[in-house]
Amino acid sequence: MTHDDTFTRDHYRVFYPITTRWHDNDIYGHINNVTYYSYFDSAVNRYLIEEGGMDIHSAPVVAFVVNSNCDYRAPLAYPQQLEAGIRVEKLGNSSVVYRVGIFAAGERQAAASGSFTHVFVERAVQRSAPIPADIRAALESIT
Repeated sequence: MTHDDTFTRDHYRVFYPITTRWHDNDIYGHINNVTYYSYFDSAVNRYLIEEGGMDIHSAPVVAFVVNSNCDYRAPLAYPQQLEAGIRVEKLGNSSVVYRVGIFAAGERQAAASGSFTHVFVERAVQRSAPIPADIRAALESIT
């Protein structure tokens, strides 16, 4: 896989729609760079909740973001409809690295592509913990 592969739709396993909001734009008329991280977080957590059964309010093991980055190729702006594509690039015992692509709806090339790392921790003590079985199964299905 090359870095350019991460900008193609075929690289991703599941997609979620994103409705842009007026305040996503910055004074330059395009979506501000920090907003992409919000899109990453929303797409990944939606997947964990819907496919992995994660209970964000009371699960004893939760996921914390420990690293993220993003490369930008094309501007996007409100009121465009977008899609976030996700896949798992690396699955460890207590951590997972996702690749997230942000696409204008229906486009084959991502406007932005980044990685997003979660470490699973015991909520009560905030120490690293193994990824719960249901979540691990969901993550394995998009590797």
